[in-house]
Amino acid sequence: MGKEKAKIYTVSQVNGLIKGVLESNLPGRLTVAGEISDWKEHSPSGHCYFSLKDEKSNLPCAMWKPNVLRVRFRPENGLAVLASGFIDVYVPRGRYQLIVDEFVPAGVGALQLAFEQMVKKLRAEGLFEDKHKKRLPAYPARIGILTSESGAAVRDIEDSIFNRWPCVKLFLYPVPVQGEGAAEKIAAAIRDVNRRNKKLKLDILIVGRGGGSREDLWAFNEEVLARAIFESQIPVISAVGHEVDVTIADYVADARASTPTKAGVVAVPDYVEVLEQLGSMERRIAGELRAGLDLASQRLETLLAGAIFRNPLSLVHNREQQVDEVRTVLVGSVRELLASARKLVSAGYEHIVKIEPHRLLGKMAVDVGRLGSRADAAIKSVLTRARMGITAGANRLAGLNPKAVLKRGYSITTVKGTGKVVRKREEIEIGDLMVTELAEENLIESKVTKK
Repeated sequence: MGKEKAKIYTVSQVNGLIKGVLESNLPGRLTVAGEISDWKEHSPSGHCYFSLKDEKSNLPCAMWKPNVLRVRFRPENGLAVLASGFIDVYVPRGRYQLIVDEFVPAGVGALQLAFEQMVKKLRAEGLFEDKHKKRLPAYPARIGILTSESGAAVRDIEDSIFNRWPCVKLFLYPVPVQGEGAAEKIAAAIRDVNRRNKKLKLDILIVGRGGGSREDLWAFNEEVLARAIFESQIPVISAVGHEVDVTIADYVADARASTPTKAGVVAVPDYVEVLEQLGSMERRIAGELRAGLDLASQRLETLLAGAIFRNPLSLVHNREQQVDEVRTVLVGSVRELLASARKLVSAGYEHIVKIEPHRLLGKMAVDVGRLGSRADAAIKSVLTRARMGITAGANRLAGLNPKAVLKRGYSITTVKGTGKVVRKREEIEIGDLMVTELAEENLIESKVTKK
């Protein structure tokens, strides 16, 4: 038999044969454990190409955009995963590859890994730092609530707030709190409230929902919501899930309530405690006022007991006596001066008479007259200044005289016998005799018959 002529195949035919053999002999779906390497995401298609490797081999892989979008965590080189899909041959390049439609991290859940990756990223950017957190107002008047209007969380928040601070006004902004696109809608609501807050005048925003699975709460772990909370100019309280649930929204928010019910404890004060504080402040202020009045009263009594008020005219009399003494001294001095002058004139006259009396007599007479005029002027000046001093002292004393007000219709009532001034009705008893002093030292005696 002659040899059969060998069949010639094209490159594409060979690759097609290999593809058919692989499809026929390999399982329809494989799960492969390996480590991601050479991760590449192509734009604008969104498809991703990478390899899975172990200690001995590499397996080329591809993942189409719809499947990439369903991955919760961020794939990165060196991450150990379990990739599921099927083997296919890329005929143009003659390369077989695993077409991955889903994968999960090896040893840890996909959501947990995504959560840890997002926490690490946002912490590195400083979104969790205390220096960025805004102080909650001590006594808020208007609070906005972003949650589902049909859930129990909104009623828990309302009840916890109104029980503690019933004077506050609440404003509900309904938003979806789980499912596809929930994070984007909550973030948009936060930005919208901030844009309109000049009109809304909200003091606090509460963002939250009731408990659920990690998948149910996932909207509050999304980056878009975390950044909206961080950028909010209104202080934000995160109130998500149960006590044990912790979300990225809790880390970024200005304050965290472990449950929606606890949001009231974080957001508003307890009005009972506030009333107790106000009562304590009132008592302290009243005590300080009473102490101040008592001290002022004691000082007034001390002043009234002083010598100047017991005998207010003594100061005037002292000044008058000083003026009299000065006048006596001045008159005596002037008299001595005049006597001395007369002696000099007499001696001079005798001398002049001896020499030329008719010529010097006129001159001496003029000098004596001038000296007398100067003496009279000096005496009048001293007396005028003394009178002005007495008048000024009398005016000042009249201003200090507590009895000066009696001329304006007031009166002073004292207990007869003790002389104590009556200021309050507690200082007198039924049957006490009292003396009421009117203007110009007019006195009225009376007896207490009724208080």
